[in-house]
Amino acid sequence: MRIGIFEADTLEPDIKEKYGSYAEMFQRLLLSVDDQLEIKVYPVIECKYPENMDECDGYLITGSKSSAYDNEPWIKQLRDYILALHKHRSKLVGICFGHQIIALSLGGLTKKSEKGWGVGISISKIIKEKPWMGTTEQQFALLVSHQDQVTSLPAQSELIATNTFCANASFQIANHILCFQGHPEFSADYLSYLMNKRRDSIGEEKYKKAMDSLEIDQDALLVAAWIVNFIRQ
Repeated sequence: MRIGIFEADTLEPDIKEKYGSYAEMFQRLLLSVDDQLEIKVYPVIECKYPENMDECDGYLITGSKSSAYDNEPWIKQLRDYILALHKHRSKLVGICFGHQIIALSLGGLTKKSEKGWGVGISISKIIKEKPWMGTTEQQFALLVSHQDQVTSLPAQSELIATNTFCANASFQIANHILCFQGHPEFSADYLSYLMNKRRDSIGEEKYKKAMDSLEIDQDALLVAAWIVNFIRQ
């Protein structure tokens, strides 16, 4: 099975050398649950896309420091491509920015949250069990780092998981779109780096609470398996 990674950001060379690019983070994660996968990277931030939509069995949109509602040309092109993939019923997974831009492109609403930064470990309650889960888990924990949120889901969406900070933590559309606000691809070390970089913006109280939360085990491999199962089903 081939999964296409739509890379929606670039990292500074020293950070990329230490942690890997966002595409490399996802490659490590997905191959850890299925080492037979083939991963192909498309830097959509440079407006590079598959020659045809059937080039991969499914696609995944990474996080980004940009916002889904920004007017940059590459973001407008990505939103158009999401619409085309949706019409084609291609398998599509969105993570953080990917989650937000898919929702916005398909008629939902994404905006900066009045609650400020969501950072640290976030525990979401599963409210809709699906066959691709293959388990009877009641919740999952993921690292998060975001100010924007999906505040209104697109029509025909099913809410999969929710939490007190981000009501729309995961959603699905039909059998071809699946989105998560959290970051299964991030390591606690990389999130610590991001939080230290944004400490003043996050605020000291929230920063300390988020750093303490990193002691909680995250369910990255579980969510990675869900993603692979969803694309494969």
